[in-house]
Amino acid sequence: MAILPQVKGLVGELQGRLAGGLFLDDKVYRSVHNVTLQMPDGTTQIDHVIVSRYGVFVVETKNYSGWIYGSERDAQWTQVLFGKKVRFQNPLRQNYRHVASLATFLDLPEGRFHSVVMFWGDCELKTPMPPNVMTSGYATYIKSKSAPVFTDEEVEDIVEAVRRGRLPPTWKTHRAHVASLRKRHDNSTSCPKCGSPLVERRTTKGRNAGTSFFGCSSYPKCRFVQAASGAPPP
Repeated sequence: MAILPQVKGLVGELQGRLAGGLFLDDKVYRSVHNVTLQMPDGTTQIDHVIVSRYGVFVVETKNYSGWIYGSERDAQWTQVLFGKKVRFQNPLRQNYRHVASLATFLDLPEGRFHSVVMFWGDCELKTPMPPNVMTSGYATYIKSKSAPVFTDEEVEDIVEAVRRGRLPPTWKTHRAHVASLRKRHDNSTSCPKCGSPLVERRTTKGRNAGTSFFGCSSYPKCRFVQAASGAPPP
């Protein structure tokens, strides 16, 4: 019987909690799990927020088996398992929104945040990935950041702000977040990656020259594109 994606995601989150609890000193690294924040364009849901003097670690966990292909610039990555290919959203782009949302929520510069993507499960990354994307060495990577950017008092203030400001970590909140995601992805006026307005552009080259598409107004920082209704992808 196939395992529901929600269940697989929950297993990955639990593995992240376990690893953090076992290998990170909770007096140094303060963790808040399953953080859902209400933002102007919908909700954003973060698997783990780990706060320390060395920055705020925003962790996206994935629970996959098989081979994983992708790059920083790809909108989607590919899982290959038993000859079957499954596409999924680039978790680096996904976590970029998480970092940006949390930075806005806390009113802190994004330079004090660290994006971490951890793949649990029996998977292998088949293409070169940046060091913050991993299948092992989760705690080691976090502890490699050793330049202090916060005082101990600021760490406590950030943890308290996240705990007070997040929505209740319930199934009701999760279901509402999923509905928010669907609405945001169906809305052609805002970028589902970073929330910036989408602008209509026209393809100038190739077989689709002359067709319209929507591109993120934050380009080149965000390279999201979406085909216009009824048109082929750019």
